[in-house]
Amino acid sequence: MKTFLLFLIAADIANAQGQPKFEVASVKRTERCFTGNSSIDPGSVTLKGLPLKGVLMEAFKVKMDQIEGPSWMDTDCFEISAKIPQGVAADQLPAMLQALLAERFKLVAHKEDRPRSGYALVVDKGGPKVKENDPKSNFMGKDAKPGLTLYGAAGYGRLKGVMTMAKLVSNLSRQGYGPVEDATGLIGNYEVDLTWTPDKPAAPDAATTPVGDMPAPETSLFTALRESLGLKLERRSVQVQYLVVDRIERTPTEN
Repeated sequence: MKTFLLFLIAADIANAQGQPKFEVASVKRTERCFTGNSSIDPGSVTLKGLPLKGVLMEAFKVKMDQIEGPSWMDTDCFEISAKIPQGVAADQLPAMLQALLAERFKLVAHKEDRPRSGYALVVDKGGPKVKENDPKSNFMGKDAKPGLTLYGAAGYGRLKGVMTMAKLVSNLSRQGYGPVEDATGLIGNYEVDLTWTPDKPAAPDAATTPVGDMPAPETSLFTALRESLGLKLERRSVQVQYLVVDRIERTPTEN
């Protein structure tokens, strides 16, 4: 049975829960769509040239292929600049973006859980090999960003970081094999360092960083998981949460 979660107008939800709103927000259509120039700083949010579906990804924390709505959301791009009130925590920003979308685009949406072919990450028969992170260790070294995904154009894949199993499956879901759910039962922060030879393209929203002339390992992601972490990907039908847009205006209200 599908789980059906109805979202009322996001602005009403945000107000009811006492969520802060942006002090000032500018929403403008742009003729050029591009990425890589967006930023979230302590005092402001700037999303430049994102298709509206990309803004929904930021607001609802779902992947591109988990959003259903009008086709123009893939092609109509916008520049959004907003000032964040002082003292607002980073985890409050998605709700603030939801409220902005409801106010300016009249967004109404709901979420549904649907079955989809994917994988479950489980412990291999030999037992887990993952190591819990010691905060005093220098595991990340010069790689400053936890959960860093390195994906080389010359056939080299790498995933390195200190992460929970939930974060690991989130990263694995971006490698082109489909959705992955955690079925390991492991709780903690673990040191993950995987290298593999990709046989599928990474998803469009995967973090990418050039890896230079590092040699490509001759192993698949599936083998790397077993040999390095003692984990295995099993083919299963998994429940995936979709964001379904019920109503949205193509032209936002004026600034």
